[in-house]
Amino acid sequence: MPDSTSIRLQKYLADCGQGSRRFCETLITAGRVKINGATVTELGTRVDPAQQKVECNGQLLTKEPCVTILLNKPPKVICTSDDPQGRTTVLDLLDDLPERVYTVGRLDFMSEGLIIVTNDGDLAHSLMHPRYHVEKVYKVWIDSELGYHQRPKLMRGIPHQGETLRVLNIDEGVHTRKGVEYTITLGEGKNRHIRRLMEYFEKKVFRLKRIAIGPLRLDDLQPGEWRRAKPAELKLLRKSISEAQKE
Repeated sequence: MPDSTSIRLQKYLADCGQGSRRFCETLITAGRVKINGATVTELGTRVDPAQQKVECNGQLLTKEPCVTILLNKPPKVICTSDDPQGRTTVLDLLDDLPERVYTVGRLDFMSEGLIIVTNDGDLAHSLMHPRYHVEKVYKVWIDSELGYHQRPKLMRGIPHQGETLRVLNIDEGVHTRKGVEYTITLGEGKNRHIRRLMEYFEKKVFRLKRIAIGPLRLDDLQPGEWRRAKPAELKLLRKSISEAQKE
């Protein structure tokens, strides 16, 4: 039976701001993590931070105070820590933030809107775990109106490249100067989910913007701007995760 004070190594790495638990697993298997000076590559390893020293990439780790950021990602900004092509990353927009953080989930290169950036490993794990299905709301502008039968099909689900893509809700749409605007709610977001659905119906996407993640709202945050999440917001977010877990 494991010591009650020990935790899984990948969880501790995530708590120290090294990335998501899945990414931290790759750090371990790549031999970039040491416990008391000895390299560890076994994913089942547990660690007692109070008694053992953990290093990653030669740096001694300590658990940082949890910080959660709400950021309005502009188009042409990527959601990775580093980009070999030299493009602007979300973390570049946070260059004056003292804590080490990482993005929770992604928006594709041309998409914009709300993204969560944190060093809270438990929160990130819950938000990215597919069984929790925290709802996300998007605005999409396309070149022409969806047909009468197409909106119900989106809610029933459409097979695409071995996956079933569906939406929880989609409104009737509004004609604007930017195109026909729809508000779409997703339960589980797959890669390029909305763009793939629009491609299926041969619709051109002019703009795609995420405006909400669970109870968190983009509100008046301007592109590239960010703020720290309020305690009341995080309480509501954890409540929505807990409710999704029960479903």
